[in-house]
Amino acid sequence: MFRARRLVMTLSAVALAASVGATTAMPAHAGTGSGTSSGTSVRERGFQDCPALSELPEGADPSQWRCEAMTAVGHLTLGRARLPIDRPLAITFAEGRVDGEFRQVFGAMAATPLRVRGTPLSITPRYGGYSDFESNDERRGELDLTFRITGPGVPPGCSLGSEADPVHLVLKETDPPEVVTQDPLVVSFGVEDNRFAVPRTSGCGRPGHLLDKVLRLPSPAGVNSIDLDARVAMRSYGESG
Repeated sequence: MFRARRLVMTLSAVALAASVGATTAMPAHAGTGSGTSSGTSVRERGFQDCPALSELPEGADPSQWRCEAMTAVGHLTLGRARLPIDRPLAITFAEGRVDGEFRQVFGAMAATPLRVRGTPLSITPRYGGYSDFESNDERRGELDLTFRITGPGVPPGCSLGSEADPVHLVLKETDPPEVVTQDPLVVSFGVEDNRFAVPRTSGCGRPGHLLDKVLRLPSPAGVNSIDLDARVAMRSYGESG
């Protein structure tokens, strides 16, 4: 731990020196548009990020489609970093059928920055551009993520995974679905993935090499993990209001 802390302080000093006269690191946040992350009022987002009726596929019957708003807490391990997810991340999407075929429309993802213990760094999960939440006997769903890194001297755009090469999760069920309330319908369940790999940092400029050393990246499958206790609220597009 002492060595890791010393490496991070060295990273901060080098990065800050390199950033003199340049743009400083931006705070961890994102906009409110579809497919973005946001640290603002994650607990209160509810159905506000549901895809609009106009975003559903042509031919979709609103009475046969629903929006699902998930919040989840748990734990995330990326290389050396062990991060408690104690403030819920939120994922919202729509699902239904068109001509008997299952279809989905992603809404948005919101997450607050997760502090890397013993360092000035934070890591924020972000939607990586792909999701499939149709569950089967093999998995509960699949999700691509990137992880934004922020801290002293860390440039904007620094992340683990990228749009071109995101971290791919295949989430398996650990606790079966259980109805929490009927009106509105809320279901709880548990999922995990401990088989994904994490690449080196990207978009980090000069601090990238030291970030990789501090976080022990790249990190092979079997070292990283995510486990989530999730709750999903569901609302039909056929409901008034």
